[in-house]
Amino acid sequence: MSEKKCRKAASLELSILRCTRSGNIEEFRVYLKEARNEILSWRHSRSGETCLLLCARYGHIDILRYLVEECNESFEEWNNDGKRALHEAALGGHFECVKYLIRRNVEIDCLKRADWTPLMLACTKDNIEIITELLKAGANPKLLNKDGWNSFHIATREGHVEIVQHFLDVFPDIWDTVSNNGRTPLHTAALHGHLATVELLLKCGRYTSDFADSCGTTPLMDSFRGNYVDVASLLITKHHARPEAKDKLGRQCIHIAAQSASLLSLKFLQEKMKIDVRNAVDYSGMSALHIAAKEGHDEAVTFLLEAGSEINRQDNNGRTALHLASAAGQASTVSGLISHHECDVTLTDINKLTASDLALKPEVREIFSKYEENFKTQNVDTALVVCT
Repeated sequence: MSEKKCRKAASLELSILRCTRSGNIEEFRVYLKEARNEILSWRHSRSGETCLLLCARYGHIDILRYLVEECNESFEEWNNDGKRALHEAALGGHFECVKYLIRRNVEIDCLKRADWTPLMLACTKDNIEIITELLKAGANPKLLNKDGWNSFHIATREGHVEIVQHFLDVFPDIWDTVSNNGRTPLHTAALHGHLATVELLLKCGRYTSDFADSCGTTPLMDSFRGNYVDVASLLITKHHARPEAKDKLGRQCIHIAAQSASLLSLKFLQEKMKIDVRNAVDYSGMSALHIAAKEGHDEAVTFLLEAGSEINRQDNNGRTALHLASAAGQASTVSGLISHHECDVTLTDINKLTASDLALKPEVREIFSKYEENFKTQNVDTALVVCT
């Protein structure tokens, strides 16, 4: 393409983008008179957007109607992501555009990339009018996307109670769904801390207590992972969820909270639920302290030590929290552990390796080096005192 044509194309694209964003139909008509064929055949070079798709995205009903009724544009065309006009209007929360497209008999359950329908996209927003309109038009809320999520599952992730309630009113059994990895809407609502949604799901659904996903994770574990102790308390009191339940790695809620540095959860489990942080270990022999140290969560490490965790406890591979922090390159955590008066840096794992042997990062090696220098200096000073 010549430089002149490139400039002309760029100018045309800029004009189209300006008109479709502003919604000025008179300006759009002027451009259309000047370059009708170019404008109607235009597609964005990277995204594949058309004028009609952009108007649906920005909610410009007048231009949208003009393109369909006066220019015979197809409302079933899609961009490079597979999104059609109804996808764009539903996601953008443009009720009038959605109603208009439905009246034009567009495909209600058209799929974009990853198998998302317009209803699914609408459920990511707090717009019950659009969701109701799509359902009235025959949208199927039980269709699954590539991850096995239906529209209701998506709504529970967002936590808009009015929308969740509407789904349950119209489709009473819609709570009974699991994703490809075995997660229920209850898992999802708990993970995101939506207390009112969790309460509604427990009231209307018949979820088995401690129902686990494919990794063995329960909704209670998810609530502690997210640091939502109010949700956790509800699940324990109303759903009889057990903090000591184990996932497929043998990890309990205390391990999950340590992994995510959820301090409120750790305090709740230790103080309210009286979880034994000292002896709760997973199938590999790792305590919550091991996991927090490996992740470099210094505040969690400090809390667990103050709560009675054994700093020199070794897992099934003979590794202490210091071993794991060192191997993971967690310099700050290594420094904190090594300065603890009970920390034994000489302990070896099943391969006869100390924590310093596992250090790969220079900053971690330097911490051990300084510790050894200080240790030698202290020994010399002690020897001099004894001699004198």
